[in-house]
Formats: sequence, C-alpha cells, structure tokens
Amino acid sequence: MSTSIEEEIVGLLKQGDKRAISLLYEYYGDALFGVISKVLTDSDLAQDALQETFIKVWKKAKTYDSKKAKLFTWLYRIAYNTAIDKVRSYNNKTGKEIQMDASDVYTLTGDSLNQDVLDIKKHLSSLDEKYQIVIHALFFEGMTQQEASDELDIPLGTIKSRLKIGLRELKKIYDPETKQS
Repeated sequence: MSTSIEEEIVGLLKQGDKRAISLLYEYYGDALFGVISKVLTDSDLAQDALQETFIKVWKKAKTYDSKKAKLFTWLYRIAYNTAIDKVRSYNNKTGKEIQMDASDVYTLTGDSLNQDVLDIKKHLSSLDEKYQIVIHALFFEGMTQQEASDELDIPLGTIKSRLKIGLRELKKIYDPETKQS
C-alpha cells in the first residue's frame, strides 16, 4: 500500500467524502474480510461483519489519528472487534434456543481454573496498543510472526521486538520477582 493512497483515503474520510469507502473496500476489503473470516467461519456472518466494519469506520473516521496507528492497524482493530461482537451476538441468540434440563458436564470449581489465564485479556489491555495488537494476532488469532507482519503491515523485526517487550511487560504482572529487577 503506497503512502499516498493511504493519505488520500484518510483525507477523504476526514472530509466525509463517500469515495473513501470505495477506496477502502478496494484496497483493504480482502484483507479485512480475511481477518473477519478467521473469527467467523460462516461466510454470510463474515460478510455482514465486513459491512458493519465499513459503517463503523465511516462513523468513526474523524477519530482516526495517524500518530497512534497506521490506517490498516486501525481498520484491523475495528474489523476484529466487529467480528468478535458478531460471534457474541450469534452465541447469545443460539444459546437462548438451547435449553437443557440436566447436564452431565462436571462443574469446575474456582480452584481448578488457572486465574492467570482467565484474566489475561484484562492484563493485556494494560499494555501499549502496539504490543496488544501483536500479542493478540500471535496468540489469540494463531498467526505466525510472518503472517502477523504481513497482515498488520509491520516489519518482521518489529513484530519480534514488540512480542518480546509485550511478553516481558506481562511477565512483570504475573511474576512479582520480575517487578523488582
């Protein structure tokens, strides 16, 4: 993606020019659909999520700040969050349709669950966004470092550095010994 196209799209978005949506779809539609499809396996739901993503982008266009994130990174976050919302919405609807009188699934006690795993997303949100994005892509989306580099349009070396720093910061949260060093 050339910087001039990106700048043109951002300029059109900021002006409220509808040509921006066409350009976004042309240059980013396939990549964003790929991001969404990794979360949503149903093609129809993925198409809906892509459309909702572009609507959110249009509505939030004036909030985009190129100093905080590249355009694709900003679009990626909106697309990914929209897909997650779609999954939750779908699960809530289908979950209400299934009612069971009895369950033969054993009950987990709080002692049998690793609390660190349960609150990892809470702690992840305490990191800088640049580390969150990389860790999320690698661990929650299952991307390789190269795939994350390509998808997020971030150099591979930067992906590796952000992963290392992000994990070091998370370790400080989980390992009190590390905080003191």
